Amino acid sequence: MKITGVDTVVYEWNRKKAISNGLHTYSKVRLGVVTITTDEGISGIGYGAGGAGIDWSKLVPYFANQLIGENPLCNEKIWYKMWIPKTVGRRGATTRAISAIDVALWDLKAKVANMPLYKLLGGAKKRIPVYIAGGYYEKDKTLADLGEEMRSYVKMGSKAVKMKVGAMSITEDAKRVEVVRKAVGDDVKVMLDANCAYTVHEAIQFIKRVEEYNPYWFEEPVQPDDYDGFRRIGQATFVPVATGENEMTRFGFRDLILQGELPILNADAFEVGGITEWMKIAALAQAHNRAMAPHGAQTIHLALQCAVKNSLILEYYPTRFYEIGDLFSHTLELNDDGTASPPEVPGHGFYPNLEVLNKYRIN
Repeated sequence: MKITGVDTVVYEWNRKKAISNGLHTYSKVRLGVVTITTDEGISGIGYGAGGAGIDWSKLVPYFANQLIGENPLCNEKIWYKMWIPKTVGRRGATTRAISAIDVALWDLKAKVANMPLYKLLGGAKKRIPVYIAGGYYEKDKTLADLGEEMRSYVKMGSKAVKMKVGAMSITEDAKRVEVVRKAVGDDVKVMLDANCAYTVHEAIQFIKRVEEYNPYWFEEPVQPDDYDGFRRIGQATFVPVATGENEMTRFGFRDLILQGELPILNADAFEVGGITEWMKIAALAQAHNRAMAPHGAQTIHLALQCAVKNSLILEYYPTRFYEIGDLFSHTLELNDDGTASPPEVPGHGFYPNLEVLNKYRIN
């Protein structure tokens, strides 16, 4: 089997209302799709989006030219053929492009094996607890609106929710946490995500202020390279510190684990170098008794979380987050116990719904 083509398509649309976290505002949604084809008619699908100001559709072909003629089942060989730090950089947009290609290779590999991806990778579990991510800042959004949003996630069957903090004063955000806790009750897990908005002393002040509301974790309180800051915050509170969505490759997570006070790792397969690298990070985390709770879309992470034993919980963005309808062939539905199960089909099971997406194609 040989790779005969690597194609990229990017879709983008405006949000009806911009959403913000502790540092950033998002007025658009962007989805990049990589399709790898072979001489045997089997193809694999990967996802990514680059980032603001990055022409993702031109970045992937830089690597694509190196893949033609390679056996797509040899993902380890291909990964090292692409990842050459002297040439492409150790982090950033190029590693995201490698990630998308690698995800497509694993989807293809699972299809060749005629197995669901989660089983091919290990099949440790058939279901994983879910938390619904939301609680963004929005124009004219009131405390009552925030509470009702979180209640709606619980009504969907979720046993855990996540909200944003860090864009308002410590007093104002503490009030928002109080509102959410009262809205969902004591039995629902509430995660707090600062998206790197705080300094170390601000993060400690804030988390001590809201400890009474029993947060399940405190995510990305400081900048991603502030390993010492994570350690100091972790030592100051009983609330677990989670981070890693902006970390890349197993080398970055090696340093993060060794230097930070971090029981929960948010490794994102779309950022770290794809599934090949994510599985190595998961093994490294397991060796250090760390839990995996990946950041980002559930399309791939549902399979990955069910593949490994040290998975904790899955981040889930409901259809309404994307605003234009079902983007994928499989719509994730929650089980009665607030968990989710991966599709029992060959591959990862989440494929682009072209009827919805085609009108938003930008390349």
